[in-house]
Amino acid sequence: MEKRRRDFMGMALGAWAGIGALGVLYGAKRTWDPLPSVKAAGFTTIDLAGAKENELVVEKWRGKPIFVLKKTADMKEDGRDIVMGTDRFTVTVGLCTHLGCIPAYAKDEKEFKCACHGGVFDASGHNTFGPPPRALDVPPFRIEGTKLVLGEEGSEYKKMLADKLTNKV
Repeated sequence: MEKRRRDFMGMALGAWAGIGALGVLYGAKRTWDPLPSVKAAGFTTIDLAGAKENELVVEKWRGKPIFVLKKTADMKEDGRDIVMGTDRFTVTVGLCTHLGCIPAYAKDEKEFKCACHGGVFDASGHNTFGPPPRALDVPPFRIEGTKLVLGEEGSEYKKMLADKLTNKV
């Protein structure tokens, strides 16, 4: 009789310790998970239905400026263009690839100019003059109708990466 009681007490203590350990592990995992606000900051949706030709729209994604430019018919087509119907867009991270300055868009000349060190990028984001070592980066995106979802790698973005038209951001 004494042995059975002692065995039961040991098993009960072990069960309670196991339940406690599971509770501690669950609590620890919850603290390691990113907050919902952090998860939401990873994606930004931009509706391009109302975009006007040759007007730069600046959005913010993960603390970086994102340049969205609806191209005019006279701007050259490029493999980095995002095509929605008959419209073509340039979407880039608005940071110069030289030292991270924010270039300004010269509407009349249809190019991006970095005032810090004289870097110039065409309307597609390719560097045409100055010290920038490469074109402006294209953020990961997915097309959803007339909306652009930044932060997700859609098939168009994966094709740009495969064709080496942009670097992974």
